[in-house]
Amino acid sequence: MSISTSKESTDNKTTIVKSNFLCVFSILLFATGFPAAEYLLKDWDVVSVITARNVFSFILIFIIWLFIEGIQKVKSAKWLKGFLIGLSGFGIGAFLILMLQSLTTPVIAALAVATMPVFAVSLEMLLDGRKMTLWFFFGVVLVLLGGYIASGASLREDNVGIAALIGIIGVALFAWGSRATVKSLPGMSNLGQTAVTSFGMAGLSIFLYFVCSVFFDLTNATSIITIEHLGLVLIYAWLGLGISQIFWIKAVSQLGIGLASFHLNAVPFYVMFMLFLLGDSWIWHQAFGALIVISGVILAQQKSSKKKAEFFELP
Repeated sequence: MSISTSKESTDNKTTIVKSNFLCVFSILLFATGFPAAEYLLKDWDVVSVITARNVFSFILIFIIWLFIEGIQKVKSAKWLKGFLIGLSGFGIGAFLILMLQSLTTPVIAALAVATMPVFAVSLEMLLDGRKMTLWFFFGVVLVLLGGYIASGASLREDNVGIAALIGIIGVALFAWGSRATVKSLPGMSNLGQTAVTSFGMAGLSIFLYFVCSVFFDLTNATSIITIEHLGLVLIYAWLGLGISQIFWIKAVSQLGIGLASFHLNAVPFYVMFMLFLLGDSWIWHQAFGALIVISGVILAQQKSSKKKAEFFELP
């Protein structure tokens, strides 16, 4: 009996270790999207970049889904509901986060993504009755302080407020989209949920591209397309979103969303290190600010004692 229990414990530890490596690999792929987007934004507008990313990513995810689960699963999927969640949550959220990057730097955009667990917990407080804790309160304070330190030298005085608002709304929508996907699309595999919500992201992007091209003449990607651009698009769409999302789903299924989300806290450092390898200088105030943000996010996810939590309970 003890031998069997010991073997199960060893197997569980092995699974946890493998799952964490899988999660690290997923987030590393996700982080490659930020430098790729930065190079694309030098020649393309925001709408063109996000449209190329979302459309190519949906095509890849859909093909993989069709191959693995078959045509019947695809036909019976909750397409309309998934489309609306993908459009309003992930679609608008991704557009705003890329707009934030265009106004600031890839590191600042990555810092915004790293705060997503805080917004997820905030939604649970508002919608699911989760209690405010002392740890969460101080964690949010650190997140705001770290974000200010990291972005202070990168933002001009006239766009600090706009950039901050864009980042907050974008990340909050992403957090809402994640919750809505789980709550509103039961009975579907994680791969299927990803496919139908990605369809909404692609649909919104195509609509925005059409409107901006026809009525406002704001897009320029079609006039500047090279092999280098196509390669960057594939990195941004297939590595930074499509394949990354598949590995992420697998990791979440084994670790749970709570433990897996901790890996998002490392995204700013991954992005800074990638940019450093590509020739950018190491910006110490951003690194220090990123460390404070990550500390705040981790702090906000700690559990307080019941006595301490009672003072901060929501009504």
